[in-house]
Amino acid sequence: MSTSVTVVGGGVIALLTAVECVLDGHKVTVVDQGPIPHSRATSFDQHRILRALHPADPRTTAAALRAHHRWVELEELFLTRFYEQVGSLTVLPPAAATDAAAMLADAGGHARELTAAGLADRYPHLHVGGGLGAVLEDEAGVLLAERVLAACVGWLKWQRGIELIEHRAVTAVDGESGSVRLVDGRVLRSDAVLVAVGPWSRDLLPPSISERLTLYRQSLLYCRVPRQQSQAWAATPAIPALGTAGGAWLIPPVAGTALKLTSATACREVDGITDHATDPYWQRKLEKEFGDILPGFGPAWVTAAKDAYYSSFTETGGPLLVALGGAGFAYAACGGTSFKFAPLIARSLADRLIGRSPSLIGLGALDGPPLDVHAPQLAGL
Repeated sequence: MSTSVTVVGGGVIALLTAVECVLDGHKVTVVDQGPIPHSRATSFDQHRILRALHPADPRTTAAALRAHHRWVELEELFLTRFYEQVGSLTVLPPAAATDAAAMLADAGGHARELTAAGLADRYPHLHVGGGLGAVLEDEAGVLLAERVLAACVGWLKWQRGIELIEHRAVTAVDGESGSVRLVDGRVLRSDAVLVAVGPWSRDLLPPSISERLTLYRQSLLYCRVPRQQSQAWAATPAIPALGTAGGAWLIPPVAGTALKLTSATACREVDGITDHATDPYWQRKLEKEFGDILPGFGPAWVTAAKDAYYSSFTETGGPLLVALGGAGFAYAACGGTSFKFAPLIARSLADRLIGRSPSLIGLGALDGPPLDVHAPQLAGL
């Protein structure tokens, strides 16, 4: 029996959930306040890291391995290449690197442990001090995020039972009745509704939920590497952890993209979404931090800077799924890490929308019951 689903959002979670529902034979309407895909979506960017290893967390590591395989399948479905499997490097103290490599192997992944000497020999264009080692994964790399979103939309447009409504802000959602009201007064009615609008969730959800979401702003630098280092950078994996006290990480230049640099030190809590321009203070802060990590690095490398936003569930620091009543759900917060898990999250959300028991994906926020907007413990919040 076919179910009609309305998906609010133009980012990776919304679009991949729409794909999963269509693959199951259901009718889907996708609506967004901007174009689809939305260039202001949290997931809209040149690239994202896809790695399996989450040190000391075997459950999440196993989930990330499953996500890797699903991304490969999606490339085949969409007939588009958007996953550059250049590997992933996690810098850790030697003992932690040994334990992490063993854990990844137990989960079915493939990795090599690098000593401090091996790390310096293999990547002389990186300065990793303190005698740190690393784990180098094979089944990992870089997702070309903008290509992912474009591939989702390109595939959806050719499917039966799909409608894409662009440039229509949503003003109200009623999960009980399955209705979505647009800014022009039009009301979309369906059997199930999903709200997946990232940091804009706070504007659509009731205060009892929005007050429990924290909004973050992250500054990012995009760089052109010197010509004399281009060969070295071409052989550089994604690096989700450089082993610094500030939590620096980078994405190498792949498939014509820029080198992307950022750090946990450039992430801060904010009250609302404003502009995406990077304040000179934060740009200088990142330039100074990476000056100690990348030999020869300086402001001349930087070609662009921008700020991005994401939200997290304040009580856990991670993602949040909310039940809106009836067959209505909101993926209200991504926690900053949802892109790599998006295929698994989308499958779990699609199952809920069509009335099926959700697939267990190894992510606590999706494997347990959603937060109920009508739950008694929310009263007074």
